[in-house]
Amino acid sequence: MNHNTKYKTIKPRTASEKEYLQKRLNIVEGQVRGVSQMIADNRYCSDILIQLSAINKSLKSIGEEILRNHLTSCFINNIKDNQDEAIAEIMDLFKKLN
Repeated sequence: MNHNTKYKTIKPRTASEKEYLQKRLNIVEGQVRGVSQMIADNRYCSDILIQLSAINKSLKSIGEEILRNHLTSCFINNIKDNQDEAIAEIMDLFKKLN
């Protein structure tokens, strides 16, 4: 995000939102530790690749949840304040996500 923007750089989340996201991230953290152990144990490559794919899917799902929340709260509020800057901000975000 551009340093000249007037938008907040923090997002207040409810306790339940934080708990949900943290729980999902803790699962991913455990999966990563599991892959590390699989490598240490010289596990078969395809088994490791399957676990890495599961981690990628989990992270993508978490990202989609955060994006959905951003679009339905932060972005809506920002567009009400200043449409041009809000659209520029979201376009920049999509460029970075791809």
